[in-house]
Amino acid sequence: MPNATTRPKRSRRSRRAPREDTARNELVSRSLESAQQCLYSQDYGTAFVHYLLVLNLEPLLKDFAKDSFRFTLFKWAEELDSLGRIQDLFDSYEQALELFPVDEVILNSMGEHLFRMGFRDEAAGHFHKALKLRPDYPEAKENFYRVANWLVERWHFLMLNDRGRNHKYQLAIQKAVRGGCSTVLDIGTGTGILGMCAKKAGAAEVYACELSKTMYELAGEVVAANDMEGSIKILHMKSLEMEIPKDIPKRVSLVVTETVDAGLFGEGIIETLIHAWNHLLLPPQNAQESPASPSETGRVIPAGATVFGMAVECQEIRRHHRLCVPAVGGLGVSAVGEIHSPVSCSADADDSTEPYTTERLSRLPGGYKPLTSSFRALDIDFNDPQELESLCSRDVSRLNLTVTQEGILDALAVWFQLHLDEDNSLSTAPQEKTCWEQAIYPIQGPLDCSVKPGDRLLVEVSCKDAYLRLCCVAVVRDGCVLRLDTWEGGDVWGSDSASNPEVELCSALAGLQTDREEPPEAFMLECSELALLNNTHYHQNFQAAMGKLLTQLKEARSVLPDPAQSSEPLYVLDVSEGFSLISLMAAKLGVNLAEGSESDSALVRAYSSVEKLQHQTILHLLAQGNGVPVKALEFWLNHVEDDSAVLQRPATEKLWSAIVLDCVETCGLIRQKLMEKATLARCLLENGGRIFPERIVIYGMLVESDMLLQESAVQGREPTLGFNIAPFINQFTVPIHVFLDLSTLECTHLSEPKEFFTLDLMNTHNNYPAREVMVQVSASGRVTAIPFWYQIHLDEELSVSTFSQESHWKQAAVVLQDPLCVTVGDWVRLTVQIHKSSLSISATKEDGPVAMDASKGEDVVAMDTAKEEGAAVETFKLEGSTMTYTPSGGGPVATESCSLEGFFMDSMSPKT
Repeated sequence: MPNATTRPKRSRRSRRAPREDTARNELVSRSLESAQQCLYSQDYGTAFVHYLLVLNLEPLLKDFAKDSFRFTLFKWAEELDSLGRIQDLFDSYEQALELFPVDEVILNSMGEHLFRMGFRDEAAGHFHKALKLRPDYPEAKENFYRVANWLVERWHFLMLNDRGRNHKYQLAIQKAVRGGCSTVLDIGTGTGILGMCAKKAGAAEVYACELSKTMYELAGEVVAANDMEGSIKILHMKSLEMEIPKDIPKRVSLVVTETVDAGLFGEGIIETLIHAWNHLLLPPQNAQESPASPSETGRVIPAGATVFGMAVECQEIRRHHRLCVPAVGGLGVSAVGEIHSPVSCSADADDSTEPYTTERLSRLPGGYKPLTSSFRALDIDFNDPQELESLCSRDVSRLNLTVTQEGILDALAVWFQLHLDEDNSLSTAPQEKTCWEQAIYPIQGPLDCSVKPGDRLLVEVSCKDAYLRLCCVAVVRDGCVLRLDTWEGGDVWGSDSASNPEVELCSALAGLQTDREEPPEAFMLECSELALLNNTHYHQNFQAAMGKLLTQLKEARSVLPDPAQSSEPLYVLDVSEGFSLISLMAAKLGVNLAEGSESDSALVRAYSSVEKLQHQTILHLLAQGNGVPVKALEFWLNHVEDDSAVLQRPATEKLWSAIVLDCVETCGLIRQKLMEKATLARCLLENGGRIFPERIVIYGMLVESDMLLQESAVQGREPTLGFNIAPFINQFTVPIHVFLDLSTLECTHLSEPKEFFTLDLMNTHNNYPAREVMVQVSASGRVTAIPFWYQIHLDEELSVSTFSQESHWKQAAVVLQDPLCVTVGDWVRLTVQIHKSSLSISATKEDGPVAMDASKGEDVVAMDTAKEEGAAVETFKLEGSTMTYTPSGGGPVATESCSLEGFFMDSMSPKT
């Protein structure tokens, strides 16, 4: 037994409690009290400093003070933002995140500020971090969905779903690596797929670089998941910044890249490859010397490209790039002169313009008409460093194209063939099913330049600033030259006496070099703003609705006993985003209503919220040209101290007669904080005043569209080229697809259009946060998406649709990543919710029969197809091939034999 006499072990002395720091506690207590007093007096900057001191000295108080600290931070940030102290604003957020590094609310708020400042990639990263911390956080989720296109651009999904493109790149890389190219650099690696192809093919060393922080991190995850983490070195940097041996140990024998856009050079591939040949690649094979081993020479995949183009007529392109109407909402526009988009290759184009835009020609509403045969514009060899370096200094080449069809010359459409190697190539032509769009060079010359067979187009091709530029400078017809690179009025056809076609062409080209007078100033508007101006139905309805309201208010005031009250002007505020003519339209209506009146004061005082000086100049010129007095139109932001406080009284004792809110974004989504703005606007209206629009009705339908699935996520369960990529990139999938053209979307419609939701801006009691809608299936298939659009009701009788031929809006769709298989007669239950102006829709298939209220009927909305201009169509019914229109404001009911083709297309083939 143990020795009982053994002396017991000495017990450890108990640890003395830490001595209380009285002075420190006093400082914390006083600073906390000071912070609360500063909050009460709205001294947010001082309160923020006190909270920083308290929480750094006593971290245990974080939970207690978190809500007050957040509130202080957000108010202080608003103040710094209004003062333009942007660096101090972000410094404050950085200090806050040091204290609360996993606070999703602070992360989301900082993301909102970053987004407003234009730092979209960084903003999206903050929203994504907030969602990782709290997946059900609605504000972060909505913000993330809106900016996810900048975090991981949607074309990544299309490219990864493009099996043909992936396979051809893989074959070209395999051939090069197995032919001796043992060291590889993947420039702009994205998900890392091309670098992994090189490693899989047997490359000894593989390097990759990626500028986007999000894609760099994603590529690292993908490479690690495919057991190549130690085999591929990924650098978070531009290839232009890479050095040897600092970043990679030696020059490589192969560069693989896909840094090409629809215009081929727009992502900087020329500059990238010139730098690569000078600093990162082994020297190219010299044709004059004996062939060297592939491991001793450098090469590039793709090896080169050929650029093609054609002249086209396309109304959709035309209405987005130049003003096509002589009047807008009762206002003549001739006083302004030329208005065009910021897309131009003309000689006088400056840094504010882009040489081209991009479109998928096969999906343009209304289609397009080729006016010439396709032509070859340019060849480029990416494996010839001298050719790359001389590209920008090349002389302008001129092409002489023969017109083959009569039409209006709207644009040059351009595509290319990418030669990966001798055996593999990719085409971005309009008829190809490719992940690339086509480059569009709009004609910015005289309005509606008509051409006919036999005419010749003079096209200049250049590569100024390493951008591919194509400019149609003239049309030659029967010895006459129409110059398209000027804004001169009058007789645009210049005489040319030459009868020989070659002499005629030389004379025309020489004429283009002669000195000419400086063109008058031309104004630029964004493409969406030009499409808005060209939307005549929208402006006619706004003019009619505004005119009715102003007339009613004028009549109501005319019977008031106090002459001073009856002579008060009507105040109209337009807070539309971007450029808008509605304020000027209201001022013009006031002039018309005041005709014959004894008072010389303006009947309407209209205020516009446009900010840009050029926009204000356009409105001033239009006001002068349409007889609107200077005092009838003012710019509201000149009257408010804080741009964020746009919605306030016109004067201390005055209220607004009408407030115009911009409700729907061009992309097809409801504008953020719309309902909050509407609530405030209602409080600022005089008796009888109105918000325009007064309500918005959301409509939608069930469709099957593989295209939307392809553009939203990597599809299928099979690995991409054998690599596990989908789970990583699909975490950036967003449920709502925007900027859709439903009229040309390749889809099968599985139901009739149905009313989903109503937002009443004039009466909040009519609104509801969620609604369940039962939709009956009219065709069997898979429900993959739910497109939606809006009927915007200006008043009880007049409305405009965002789904019409003239609409400047696009449409949007909720994409279901788990499609519903349905058959004819099935019912699908949709749960539609609006949270802070963001729409969400979930769909479930009903298994049993559904009892319907027969009294409600099965009416659905017409999409801006009223028989009479300006009449709102409340409902239509479709029975067989007969459509019945019912205007909401009364009037005759119209019937017509028709089909839904043109609105919805079953498995529609691309238009040509």
